[in-house]
Amino acid sequence: MTRVLLGSASPARRRVLTAAGLAPLVLISDIDEDALAEQLAGESPERIVTALAEAKADAIIGAVTASRDREIAAVAADGVVLTCDSMLLLDGELSGKPRTPEVAVQRWRRMRGRTGDLLTGHCVTRMSGGAVVQTASGARSTTIAFSDVSDEVIDRYVATGEPLAVAGAFTLDGLGGWLLDGIDGDPSSVIGISLPLTRDLLAAVGVDVTSLWSSVIRP
Repeated sequence: MTRVLLGSASPARRRVLTAAGLAPLVLISDIDEDALAEQLAGESPERIVTALAEAKADAIIGAVTASRDREIAAVAADGVVLTCDSMLLLDGELSGKPRTPEVAVQRWRRMRGRTGDLLTGHCVTRMSGGAVVQTASGARSTTIAFSDVSDEVIDRYVATGEPLAVAGAFTLDGLGGWLLDGIDGDPSSVIGISLPLTRDLLAAVGVDVTSLWSSVIRP
């Protein structure tokens, strides 16, 4: 059975995949996203998020091939590795996780009442016989309409801690959903992993997503 490994610490991404019928293992990549994004300055926004996903894939593949864990080793024998990165594009500037309350407040004061584009880059790596046999990567963009919220609401939201560790300082599937007026595009990509893009990238490496559906939901 082809195993699926999600190279992300995001519980939201895992929830999306689980709800969509997959049963992914999780292994967290160890790369400095901010430093790498700085090195890629000058590239297109789509290329930056895609390159970050590819860099995470490289780190994960190294960990998979070196692992002595039986389940992880099964991915190297017959599996696919999914890695992602998301950033918000506003006024031509990309931003990732704010990490501090001060930065989150500043970003929300810029975003409110406006629209921005949430870019999500994905990389799918097919492994077989202990080696990488194929890779495919790409990016999707979804337009987000932010509500014109008050300073008080922004302060309350930031105080929850939710926006500090998520791309763009907001969520669709959490408290941040109350502060959005709408989206134009793929909602799953805003949560963190685009099902349409992942499906297409899996097909590009020769994997039909329906073959990965867990036995619980198989007809």
